[in-house]
Amino acid sequence: MFTPQGPTLRELAVQALSSTEHGYDLLAPKFDLTPFRTPEPLLDATVEALRPFGPFGAGLDLCCGTGAGTGVLRQLCAGPVVGVDFSAGMLGAARAGEPDQGPATAWVRADARRLPFRQAFDLVLSFGAFGHFQPGEWPALFGQAYRAVAPGGLFAFPIAAPPRVGSRPYLALGAFDAVMRVRNALWRPPFVMYYRPFQLSPVRAELERAGFAVRTLPLLGRLADGSPRYRLVLARRQGTG
Repeated sequence: MFTPQGPTLRELAVQALSSTEHGYDLLAPKFDLTPFRTPEPLLDATVEALRPFGPFGAGLDLCCGTGAGTGVLRQLCAGPVVGVDFSAGMLGAARAGEPDQGPATAWVRADARRLPFRQAFDLVLSFGAFGHFQPGEWPALFGQAYRAVAPGGLFAFPIAAPPRVGSRPYLALGAFDAVMRVRNALWRPPFVMYYRPFQLSPVRAELERAGFAVRTLPLLGRLADGSPRYRLVLARRQGTG
């Protein structure tokens, strides 16, 4: 649909009528040929923004998908890099696309709300995954991230500026979320993907409740009103244990 080699409209429809996990299993072989993959400029900007906070030891790509974020971690971390995702298909695509050069990444299948890690990583990153979690799941999600980060470590992720109320992107996101809610009310299993709830203010509050100290950095320039196009959220686990 997006490119001649990308998924067809029929394939996307089958994915959308599957569960979240199975939908990504189906999409995995062609995921990097869609606009859903995190764009390289955002990945590169994240590297440059985080570099002054290093050096980092071990790194975790949370909800890694096909592994875009693990490339960021390889540039920032001197220690081992781990990618975790609940989709076996996405992990398989990530493993197949791993560079031949450099240290290998460990790929772990796990639910982000039930991670098998404790104070193991100096840097935890995530890109484009949080629309798959409803606000009621944020305490478990951010609590698990806090548990995985070593004392003094960072949990970081970019968050886009919200579209202006009434603008075409604002209406498009609202329409998408509305369609998803209708689909999930009428069809089982659900496919969870909601764009609009994940906004900076409630996310910051939930991160702070989990125990993080939170700040943000601007990424990728500014909009006409002077606000950043993206903000890189930096959530630091303080203390010694």
